[in-house]
Amino acid sequence: MTNPPSPASRKRDQRSRLHKQIEPTESAATPRELEAIAVDVSTHAADVVRRSLGHARIVGTKTTPTDVVTATDLDVENFIRQALLARTPGASITGEEHDTLIGHTTIEWVIDPIDGTVNFLYDLPAVAVSIAAKVNGAVIAGAVADVVRAEIFSAAAGQGARRNGHEIYPSSVTILADALVTTGFAYLAEHRAQEAEVFKRVLPNARDIRCFGSAALHLSWVACGRVDAFYERGLNEWDVAAGALLATEAGAHLEPASPNNGDVVMAASAGIFEQLRNLVVG
Repeated sequence: MTNPPSPASRKRDQRSRLHKQIEPTESAATPRELEAIAVDVSTHAADVVRRSLGHARIVGTKTTPTDVVTATDLDVENFIRQALLARTPGASITGEEHDTLIGHTTIEWVIDPIDGTVNFLYDLPAVAVSIAAKVNGAVIAGAVADVVRAEIFSAAAGQGARRNGHEIYPSSVTILADALVTTGFAYLAEHRAQEAEVFKRVLPNARDIRCFGSAALHLSWVACGRVDAFYERGLNEWDVAAGALLATEAGAHLEPASPNNGDVVMAASAGIFEQLRNLVVG
């Protein structure tokens, strides 16, 4: 009688099947080619995350006890790294969960295997995979895969932004009082106290505020007009690299984090950006 395969062997077989689905190509150099790779790999990575929903297992923490890492974070980042290197041999890779890989080409991938890990841990429906491509230091392509809704947002520099292949644009709202704003909060308590002060300034002046726990999705939703604006302090490059390109290419106004704005990333429909910035920066 043959023994059933172990959970570990089932995982290896699953990864093997996924790698076979992603056919190798030559290292792409154009924004649209890199976008296509990001879409392809993020789609398959989102499938892996989707199958793990409701079964998260914490294996560590990072900045605080609430900043968790799950086994799926690690597995999915490994899968993404291997898939990207198969498609763009020699590329560099910067990811949230593992050390930076220094390659020998001009391509660098910036990846977040699960953006919204706390949501994933609690089985909440705002979880994404984010993959961005940089060439000579500039982000020129990217994709954000919404794990639960099975939507793929993507963009290429100078080529616009798309949701499931169709062009997207931000909302046309011009009054902050009519705008739905999204935000997020840091893990450190001292930063949260400062964020609460900003929140108190924005909330009375906006239609409302939502916090879904995924910067990549917040930026993607600004890009497609699902929400009108987003701001958040203290984000990492992998949190925003793909989403920021999406928002910009769709036509939203985006300001990256800098010492001049309190390390806040902001994106909004052009008609309300300055109104929001005046409240956020103060």
